[in-house]
Amino acid sequence: MELESFRVGFTPTVFYIPGFITEEEQTQLLNHIYGASGSKWKTLKNRRLQNWGGMVHEKGLVPQELPSWLTKITAKICESSGLFPSAINHALINEYHPNQGIMAHQDGPAYFPVVAILSLGSPVVMDFSPHLRLRSGDGYISKDQSPCAESYEPERDSFSVLIMPRSLLIFKDDAYSGKIVIP
Repeated sequence: MELESFRVGFTPTVFYIPGFITEEEQTQLLNHIYGASGSKWKTLKNRRLQNWGGMVHEKGLVPQELPSWLTKITAKICESSGLFPSAINHALINEYHPNQGIMAHQDGPAYFPVVAILSLGSPVVMDFSPHLRLRSGDGYISKDQSPCAESYEPERDSFSVLIMPRSLLIFKDDAYSGKIVIP
């Protein structure tokens, strides 16, 4: 796969691959997800999720083996993109309802340096925008105090990607370090 042709947005390390999986693969994945035992689902304030491949802990990942149905798709993502330093060993499956999303956030260090999102069932919009604050030493400094504050233009540096069902979004490097919003 020539990944350069799938580059999107204003950051050079965001890739959108439409139709990454077939309708049959999507159906199989959804059957496994919704066929999992009720105890596999964790209910949060406004959504549910499944955690596969281990538990993320403050000291890193406490690994568990991925089921074969997930290993098949994670291997396809890893091999097709060539962006992952090793085999994908963890997957979070988030369930969102129409017009639902999560608050702006940055993925933690356990997922560094690259994240892949596979949209199943319905489209989703992913918004990328730069941090308003930069990390400095033991705390945060405001963008106004940062040496690169003059180059920050939220209107120019922000962008959105519509992710259609069965499509893959991969982001890394500068995009990984940015604030992510899923409306």
